[in-house]
Amino acid sequence: MIFDFETLPGTECYKLMVSTIVPRPIAWVVTEDRAGVLNAAPYSFFNGFSGDPPIIGIGCGHRNGVHKDTLANIEATGQFTVCLVPEERALQMNVTATEFGPEVDELAEAGLTAAPSTKIRPPRIAESPVAMECERFQLVPLGKNMLVLGRILAMHVRDDCVLDPVKHYIDSPKLGLVGRMHGRGWYARTTDRLEIPRMTPAEWAKRKAEEES
Repeated sequence: MIFDFETLPGTECYKLMVSTIVPRPIAWVVTEDRAGVLNAAPYSFFNGFSGDPPIIGIGCGHRNGVHKDTLANIEATGQFTVCLVPEERALQMNVTATEFGPEVDELAEAGLTAAPSTKIRPPRIAESPVAMECERFQLVPLGKNMLVLGRILAMHVRDDCVLDPVKHYIDSPKLGLVGRMHGRGWYARTTDRLEIPRMTPAEWAKRKAEEES
């Protein structure tokens, strides 16, 4: 079946996208407004886009035609942290997804700990095994939404998840992260994995020859 996105309303395009682009990593974004009020919210339209410079991207929507607190704060201050979500904190992440008013500190509501950042003002979430301190790189309007591109200034990784700090090897499975799936409440663990090593052209040619012989 083909779905013609040029004829579908945005709500239906979104529904098809979130049902098929899975799993998606979750950016737990922490920001501050100019008065220092914290905000934390999860976003699954998120990924890395460049290694040099180190750029991550987050798709921020709106609420009733008004920027959500995350985007408003990033526009105002240019700073934010991105914290990845481990399985044992998934329920607390869900609390921070609640549409509280801008005066509410979602970290406090969810019982999470704000830990100081080293290069920017907004804190990171201490319970997250990975946290990235970011500054605004570019804001790209996408219709009613906004693509926030952030440059990573520093990354915090929990000590027991670092295999080799000199070579920058990380024990990815030990992070225990969750990803977003379809619908309003489905998530995926990263514990079910398969390994498929990449091949050189020579290895592929040899494999083809063996299969054809």
